[in-house]
Amino acid sequence: MPDAGETAFQLTRGLALAATVLLALALERWRPHQRLRPAWGTNVGLWALDTLVIAVVCGACGWVVAAWAAERGLGLLAWLGTTPWAAVAVGILGLDAISYLWHRANHQVPLLWRFHQVHHADASFHVTTALRFHPGELLLALPVRLAAVVALGVPPEGVLLFEVVFGVANLLGHGNFDLPRRLEPTVQRLFITPALHRGHHAANWQELNTNFGTLFSTWDRLGGTFRWGDGERRVVTGLPDWDRGRAPSLSESLLLPIRGRRAPAR
Repeated sequence: MPDAGETAFQLTRGLALAATVLLALALERWRPHQRLRPAWGTNVGLWALDTLVIAVVCGACGWVVAAWAAERGLGLLAWLGTTPWAAVAVGILGLDAISYLWHRANHQVPLLWRFHQVHHADASFHVTTALRFHPGELLLALPVRLAAVVALGVPPEGVLLFEVVFGVANLLGHGNFDLPRRLEPTVQRLFITPALHRGHHAANWQELNTNFGTLFSTWDRLGGTFRWGDGERRVVTGLPDWDRGRAPSLSESLLLPIRGRRAPAR
């Protein structure tokens, strides 16, 4: 039976992400980037399946593993004797950097791309695209995420804050809305904006290999994958070689990894 910490973890994360979805939908209505028809059925269907799979396999395992490692003094931050608040801050930076590297690997390793392409198959770049992942991708990412928590020694509070901040950034970054034109370049210098991530979802292989970040754009700058985004630019999104006259259904999305499409050129 989950303890109070696990329950609070799940509740806090769930409420924060639900509130962010509502905020993103409001922003899409207030400052829409373009008119589109979101794939509500497929995206929400994948999210529901993902939620069920992760609940059965993992639940709040990020919190549990972080607490287990903290009790044993495991991880870089614990060995360095970092103060609790510093450990939380550095942990968020470290986990976001590892997320950037893992995202790049999902584009460059053929096996990983088989699953990650489901996320890119959405031709309508919309907040629900942030929910569109194949369960296989999440299961492959799980041991990487947990190993990173232990190796860095991120405290449980740091894991909770990271999951909330990362989830909020992921949802807003997929929003079909624009920031004010004067504000966009300034925000892009540090954070990933919808304009930046929209380019990452462009339906051509070259742009698919840019702007891998979720929270900070710093990692793309350091990794040489940063590409300025223009909020006024209309981007055709989706898989480059997918029939754009027909959106992939939920069942097609689940079977897409078996079809064996090629990975984006490096």
